Amino acid sequence: MRKTLIASTAIASLIFSGSALSAWTGWNIHNKDYPITDALESFIKNAEKVTDGRVSGTLYNGAVLGSQGDAIQMMQIGSVDFAGFNLGPMGTAIPEVNVLSLPFIFKDVDHMHRVMDGAFGEHLSEAMSKHGIISLGWYDAGARSFYNHVKPIVNPGDVEGMKFRVMNNELYVSMIESLKGNATPMAFNEVYQSLKTGVVDGAENNWPSYESTNHYEVAKFYSNSQHLIIPECLCVSTKAWGALSEADQAALKQEAIKSVAMQRELWKKREAESRQLVIDSGVQFNEVADKAAFSEAMKPVYAQAIEAIPELEPFIKEIQSID
Repeated sequence: MRKTLIASTAIASLIFSGSALSAWTGWNIHNKDYPITDALESFIKNAEKVTDGRVSGTLYNGAVLGSQGDAIQMMQIGSVDFAGFNLGPMGTAIPEVNVLSLPFIFKDVDHMHRVMDGAFGEHLSEAMSKHGIISLGWYDAGARSFYNHVKPIVNPGDVEGMKFRVMNNELYVSMIESLKGNATPMAFNEVYQSLKTGVVDGAENNWPSYESTNHYEVAKFYSNSQHLIIPECLCVSTKAWGALSEADQAALKQEAIKSVAMQRELWKKREAESRQLVIDSGVQFNEVADKAAFSEAMKPVYAQAIEAIPELEPFIKEIQSID
């Protein structure tokens, strides 16, 4: 009876301290052997070690639990505990995140890292927490550039009249329209056939996506505009996070930092491999030297975004103030 009492007391102590055993459910849109997948799997595996088993979990890859929109809703109610989310589409659920979808908001990828790893990243995570989600770290998803089957894009005027597939976010539609092009929101899995048949002239994405989807086979012009640099997040439900002790939260934050460093290194390697593969295949590549001209054309996009979501203005100023 004495042993039973001791065991009961220990369990009660764990629950009271917020450190009861937690089996976390993880969502991921990517498949195995992808930089974010590897980083998420490493995070949850090491989380179990550093918390002495108080936090463990299973990562479900390939969006088998539903779309990202579904997963965001599930995280907000606490049925998904951690995930790697793309912050572009997340803007429909968390308006403040749309600041990261503004074209040319970052000078380059290194600038994005400096911004997101500092105070701004903490401020954005705090805004996200009001919607039931926090970010423990910011993964690299590279820079998105234009590709098409018609011609190189060198100047803003080259986009005029062309049909470009964009992600389903009004900001991306406005981006193409500001360049006098025709924006076509479309599911990603429809893009290859649409490029092949001429339903759209082009699309925009990073090197690994351009390569792994075989879009380079039907869109042979890749113009390195780097107009969108949108990180992804290692996100956690506020419900799951709030159930942890401060010590376990601190331990998981350290593991998140390691996970981010791992993912960025893997991404850098994967990006270089994809770039070399498509260039070797005969893709016509060009650098967009005058990005300032494209950035200037985006002023109406910023004005419309601020009018629709006034909360974005201080975030824009904060990002632009960071060298």
